[in-house]
Amino acid sequence: MTIFLAMLAVLGISASGPIMAATAAPALAIAFWRNMIGSVVMGVPSAVSRRREFRQLTTSDLGFSALAAVALALHFACFITALQLTSVAAATALVCLQSAWIVLFNRLRGIKASKLILCGVGLAFVGVLVISGFDLQLSSEAILGDLLGLIGGAMAGIYTMAGGRVRRRLSTGPYTTICYGLCAVILLVMALAFGQPLVGFPAEAWVGILGVTVVAQLMGHSVFNHLLAVLSPLVVSMFILLEIPGAALLAAIFLGESLPWGTYIGLGMILAGLAAVVLSQNRPKLVAPAPAPESTGPAQD
Repeated sequence: MTIFLAMLAVLGISASGPIMAATAAPALAIAFWRNMIGSVVMGVPSAVSRRREFRQLTTSDLGFSALAAVALALHFACFITALQLTSVAAATALVCLQSAWIVLFNRLRGIKASKLILCGVGLAFVGVLVISGFDLQLSSEAILGDLLGLIGGAMAGIYTMAGGRVRRRLSTGPYTTICYGLCAVILLVMALAFGQPLVGFPAEAWVGILGVTVVAQLMGHSVFNHLLAVLSPLVVSMFILLEIPGAALLAAIFLGESLPWGTYIGLGMILAGLAAVVLSQNRPKLVAPAPAPESTGPAQD
């Protein structure tokens, strides 16, 4: 069931790019509405069935949920802006560094990655480069876009790690309600600050917004947030790498675009890297037997 849900989530986030590209609305507005609608959809049933969890929220729950919301909003802002300044290939490849960022953040926390994890992450990222081309440009705008793409990947890593921390205590509904709701508020402020309208779009744009909310926000992000209870943030971030070949495959199926040979090679490398990370997570750890307690003389009655 876990693999099925992961593949369902990959399908959802893979459809995000094509739908957003075809939606005639500002990027921050799309991000705002998908989070706002997602928060309501997840929040209404949670308010009925999970009222006790909302009442028992701790400062830690709210803090890490807020951290995840800020990171998610900044991820959207950085990635969307990067797409406008540099090539789509470079921006996508840099944002997909989130798994490498998680390894780095864990190292800063004193958690070392095994050689198998490092090899898996490295192999998967090479697969991303094979698919995307990763053509860094030399103009000042492109360099800024590349930097924003890099930051966007780091923000995605923080979002995933913070969500994994909250999901130890909260179920999917309450967590996503809080996270998406706070993210929508942040995106609202950003949209107003940059002068991007939130209403007044044609009917086709609203169809696109609803579509990206259902497939990317609810079927993609929410399912991955659900899986954070049983998978580590690193494994979830590795699954997210499949968005790149997934989007290419959807474009080939629904838009008739031909797939270059590099897509299949890159997909194989990402899958091999993902398998290495998953196997590393499941390897049993050897625990030294506890030493026998030293005798301190005869027991006293």
